[in-house]
Amino acid sequence: MALLTPLLSGFIAAFIGIIPPGLINMTAAKVNLKEGKKNALWFVAGAVVVIFFQVSLAVLFAQVIDNRPDVVTLLREVGFAIFSILTIYFLFIAKEPKAKKSKIKKRSKKSRFFLGMLLSGLNFFPIPYYVVVSVTLASYHLFAFENNIIFTFIFGSVLGSFAALYSYIGFFGKIEKKTDYIMRNMNTIIGSITGLIAIATLFNILNYYFG
Repeated sequence: MALLTPLLSGFIAAFIGIIPPGLINMTAAKVNLKEGKKNALWFVAGAVVVIFFQVSLAVLFAQVIDNRPDVVTLLREVGFAIFSILTIYFLFIAKEPKAKKSKIKKRSKKSRFFLGMLLSGLNFFPIPYYVVVSVTLASYHLFAFENNIIFTFIFGSVLGSFAALYSYIGFFGKIEKKTDYIMRNMNTIIGSITGLIAIATLFNILNYYFG
């Protein structure tokens, strides 16, 4: 397997996972606006260090799970149920989120680095996310649990995470006016994404049982 495939897969998966507005990327943007680009980059560096270990741990879990087809099928069924519930919640139940303005005091580069690590460490979403991504890619023969491919995938994920966070630092000034619009429609956006994932998961389950 060419190393370019896991590199691009890791990059794209990380970029998609981080690019929606969230605590880490919005904080990176705010640090940039309040304290400058250097402190923002230190914040991003701290976040990316933790992401490296999260992806590594996720791939290890995925390697164990991949050897158990029954577990993979069970995860798909559980995932379908979870994403279906999330879709219903975000599209029909959840209240419209409101953007909150927060003040960020001037801090040192070192404190920003550890803040990035802290916020990234408190975010447990990447581990199950990369477990599902790596198992799914492996099922389509786009990923293999071999040392060089695993390392390349993790490296691509780190690059993709950095690129997504850096895009918030570099372009937040241009999209800041659109932030309120994004926040008002965040439930619809998330609900639509989880709905598409639920449909894709259902298709895989049906294909497994009846294909």
